[in-house]
Amino acid sequence: MIGPVLFGVFFILVFLNVPIAVSLGLSTLIGLKYLNFSFGNFPSTVFTAINKFALLAIPFFILAGSIMDYAGISKRLIRFADVCIGHRKNGLLAVVVVVACFFAAISGSGPASVAALGGVLVPALAAAGYDKGLSTALISASGAIGIVIPPSIAYVVYASISDVSVGKLFMGGMIPGIIVGVCYFYAAAFASRNNHNIVNHPKATGKERWDAFKDAVWGLMMPVIILGGIYGGIFTPTEAAGVAVVYGLIVGIFIYREIKVKQLWQLFVDAAVSSGTVLYIIASAAVFAYILSTSHLAENLSQAMLDISSNKYVLLILINIIFLIAGCFLDANSAFYILIPIMLPVVRAVGVDLVHFGVFVTVNLAIGLITPPVGINLYVGAKIADLPAGEVIRKIVPFLIAGIIGLAIITYIPPITLFLPNMMG
Repeated sequence: MIGPVLFGVFFILVFLNVPIAVSLGLSTLIGLKYLNFSFGNFPSTVFTAINKFALLAIPFFILAGSIMDYAGISKRLIRFADVCIGHRKNGLLAVVVVVACFFAAISGSGPASVAALGGVLVPALAAAGYDKGLSTALISASGAIGIVIPPSIAYVVYASISDVSVGKLFMGGMIPGIIVGVCYFYAAAFASRNNHNIVNHPKATGKERWDAFKDAVWGLMMPVIILGGIYGGIFTPTEAAGVAVVYGLIVGIFIYREIKVKQLWQLFVDAAVSSGTVLYIIASAAVFAYILSTSHLAENLSQAMLDISSNKYVLLILINIIFLIAGCFLDANSAFYILIPIMLPVVRAVGVDLVHFGVFVTVNLAIGLITPPVGINLYVGAKIADLPAGEVIRKIVPFLIAGIIGLAIITYIPPITLFLPNMMG
């Protein structure tokens, strides 16, 4: 009976609009009481969950994303992409996807990418004749790539649960993130095919492109330094997060000079609040996972899935459906702690590589960021564009279809994910 109690209380609280972290915490306390476990297990389990070196990367990556936002990196990346491809047919749509992929490699967060890019790109797309609701939907969808393309906080959390290399997950997520971005571009182009009000930007001169490149090069170098350092064995992902913070401060204060000393306090406070929220969710979700494990509920649910079918492809479809539904209600961190303990025995039993599994379930949860009713990117995008959330939700349908197509490609063609990890060793 612990299953209905644990999940029932949790989903009732979620539907009552109680924050995810609080819902997890309350449901776990009730679960501990129901099982007659000592409440002393709560603090010890929380400490064990967050006392991991890999998780130290989370506050550093969040801080690095805040620094680069304050430093004005997003507007420089947008300008550079615009002068390169903005003059082509649907060029501005491509600018959105390209910049989202680059910014994802800086912030590692979906909502942060939408917030940073939406304020500049929504007015630019509207001025070029694109439908404002569709533009906001595209930016919301593209921002979700932030948890797929490395460095990604979601990969750090998954690695801490499954004991998979963070570096391999970062390498594995690169090509799938690009595939999802391409799918979103074609979805936007298809949805805009009958719009005759679109005006392409004039073609930029060589000098304009060179000037834009010089202005953006420091931002372009950040993912190169982070990922190049990890893949080159110079530093670990956690150390890379610290390097990103130092690099961002140097660029923002001394090169672009957009970060003032008096802003540093607020910058650090914002990053600390975001980090605290993420780590609180991880702590509460870890106790939830502890109950699943010690009550043998996770083991029983895993066996129930294997009883449904032992066919690898049927189980992959089932796993995708479960994570797509979970993504509608849960953030990636919560979903990983609740579902990964159940799914790991299943994917091991049918021979799915754990790096491949981690990447395609992250894509599932990225789609969840734009799936109603919770889809946080939709609400962030609507707020930035000053539109009713309902209008953005109506325009998100082509991107949901495109995202699921991309997900199917990534799920059923494992070499797409495993090519880079295998090549880099």
